[in-house]
Amino acid sequence: MPDISVVIPTYNRIETLRFVLPSLLAQDLSGDRYELLLCDSNSTDGTAEYVAALCAQHAHLRHLPGPYTGRAMARNAGIAAARGEIVLFNDADILASEDLIRQHVERHRERSGIAVVGWEVQVRSYNEYVELRAHPDRRASLHPPGRKRLSWLYFLTGNASARREDLLRVGGFDESFTGYGHEDLELGYRLQSAGIEILYEPRAVNYHWQDVSHEDQREKMRLAGHSAVRFYRKHHDLAVMLNLGLTPLSRGVHSLLTRLPPVLGYFDARSSHSRFAQRLIEQYYYVGGIKEAMR
Repeated sequence: MPDISVVIPTYNRIETLRFVLPSLLAQDLSGDRYELLLCDSNSTDGTAEYVAALCAQHAHLRHLPGPYTGRAMARNAGIAAARGEIVLFNDADILASEDLIRQHVERHRERSGIAVVGWEVQVRSYNEYVELRAHPDRRASLHPPGRKRLSWLYFLTGNASARREDLLRVGGFDESFTGYGHEDLELGYRLQSAGIEILYEPRAVNYHWQDVSHEDQREKMRLAGHSAVRFYRKHHDLAVMLNLGLTPLSRGVHSLLTRLPPVLGYFDARSSHSRFAQRLIEQYYYVGGIKEAMR
């Protein structure tokens, strides 16, 4: 039996899968120690044919197609099919460093009762991935390297692992999260509430390859606002309300900006070259999604 199962949900992502799967097959662990489970929501872009050819060469890669309604359901199918003691989540647009899987396995070998979150580096192109892979000092990190523990707010399943028995004990992903965002944080919340400690492992590195347009990012943030409301309705916790921005203050700022179109337009126009303006506009659409869902 493998030590670890890597679950990769996908839908029509063959452009990035052609790079992601080879990176996961080129690990510094032998193939009998890990398995890759591609949980495919019945892609129509040639994924099945591409993966069939890889499966013929690599016995530890399995294709699990199905009528999954979202990433939560696809990941649950992977958890159910996993043969490893540990389950690592990696997405279809995230390329692995060659020791990614080993770093997760070694951290879990230290003790039980933990989940592990690695270092997910953001890149906008394959060339940027190659550059940052060769020059680690240029990578931007979400956390200081010395950070030991994380809260559920950072349980991001582009690079996170937990023991399969712990995932099953808390009920896996909530499949009612069919839109964008927060299905992973909500699982992290339940794992932490069940006594699982979430640890940060900066040596477990992978690279999230995405170049999302400004318009698409605004829409993703709006949908994430809907998911935040679903999260809070399930867990009426002050920490959830504060951390996910469901406060009267955030809604009030949103209403103020809505009444000031020139100000909103000014920041929107500057968002392509100002990080502050970009974050402000993203939060505006995120809170807009919260207000839509609350209505």
